[in-house]
Amino acid sequence: MKLSVAALLMILGQSHAELPSGECGSDPLMAEIPSTDGYSSLTINGFKPMIHYMASSTASGKIVLKDFGAAFTTSGADGVIKVTAGETCGVTADVGGGGKTPDSSALSILGLSTFAMGYPLISAGALLMNEFSSACAADTTGDCDLPMVTVEIHTPETRKPPAATNPCDGKKIELDNAACFAADGTVPGGPQAGANVTKGYVGGLEDTSVGPIMEPYFTTDLCPVNVHWHLGAEHLSVGEYDSTGTGPSDIANRRFLAGKVREGNLCKHYDENDPKFTTPYQWKYCQDMEVGQTYEVHWPHSKAGACGTPNQYQYPFYDGVFCRAEKLDLSKLPQQVGVQAQVFTVVNDEDYYYPDLFRGMLVDGEMGKDMAIYTGSTTGTSRDNEICSSYSPITWQVDRKCHMISASSFDKMCADQLSQRDDMTDDTYPHGSREVVADPLAANNLKDTSHSQTTP
Repeated sequence: MKLSVAALLMILGQSHAELPSGECGSDPLMAEIPSTDGYSSLTINGFKPMIHYMASSTASGKIVLKDFGAAFTTSGADGVIKVTAGETCGVTADVGGGGKTPDSSALSILGLSTFAMGYPLISAGALLMNEFSSACAADTTGDCDLPMVTVEIHTPETRKPPAATNPCDGKKIELDNAACFAADGTVPGGPQAGANVTKGYVGGLEDTSVGPIMEPYFTTDLCPVNVHWHLGAEHLSVGEYDSTGTGPSDIANRRFLAGKVREGNLCKHYDENDPKFTTPYQWKYCQDMEVGQTYEVHWPHSKAGACGTPNQYQYPFYDGVFCRAEKLDLSKLPQQVGVQAQVFTVVNDEDYYYPDLFRGMLVDGEMGKDMAIYTGSTTGTSRDNEICSSYSPITWQVDRKCHMISASSFDKMCADQLSQRDDMTDDTYPHGSREVVADPLAANNLKDTSHSQTTP
């Protein structure tokens, strides 16, 4: 006998629905399941789960659901999945995983090569994650009325906007690194970053530019064009993140020995006896991250960005900074290009969760309250105190304090990066930290302010 239960499942995220119980020979029942985030879960009354485990799909997107009678096939150009129940009466499950179904039809999802993800269908299961869920089921009641089975189909949580030409691609203006000091001892490349931002610090280089932007960037005509971060802090804030800070060393040592990154200054929050600093987090989107570690996050901003469009965020960030280079006046560059910097210790504790780290520096409570503003350059480990960046001067707005933030906040930021039109994959892991800028290369215009909404 056949249990004729049917459903339409839109594979658009995480959802769950229970279809009314169907009896053997009953008419099909139809249901459209709304989307949320994560995975799709369909409950078909008529089966009862016995085993639930993860199985890997093939490149063609085919997966077999064993030991219960239902065939899942794609249906229609819009990618709707049609779910049709097969033989169920008298099913005896092979709970050992052998896949035997003596009284039921063979079970499979066939042709999951295309389905709806909120934009045009893509063949060969390109948008499916490599993992789907599978189950064993058995009719434990002797008839077809009551047993139940739940099927979960896992799909990516990240989705990109419709494909289109990226007007910022390749717009980076190439300026080679150069020797920091000329033969006469002058600094032709301009002031450098990251500098010492400790309150009261005075750099040794006079900056003759128009000076840095003091107000929050969102009050200007600049917009964020990228977000990335560095292992440890590139800046120095004595007592907050400096050479006496501590943290886990596994990733830092591994990557340094492999010649990949240099670790910067560390915060002082880490406590090896506190589980929020030591409990591993299951990262989904960020790479090479570690709970308990210090990271300095940078949000480059530019007047010449593709502000307010799907092309606003770019990798490399230079493409975003110079996307509409005709809007820049190089004589006023510090007023047109700037970076926000904020230093965090990552913890496995949802009490420290912020959902929108992607958009810019956090201003909440102590966050953004004690700000250091100065003119400097771009950073990164291709520069040091002998070889300097030629991208100078630009504004730097740096939070002097180190804050704790949940690992899930970072992972959400990485998911947001992967949802941009431009491919930001190479900014989903920590970059190396430049050594702190020497006094003769640091501007003498460090200023104090607060971006807190509650502090004048």
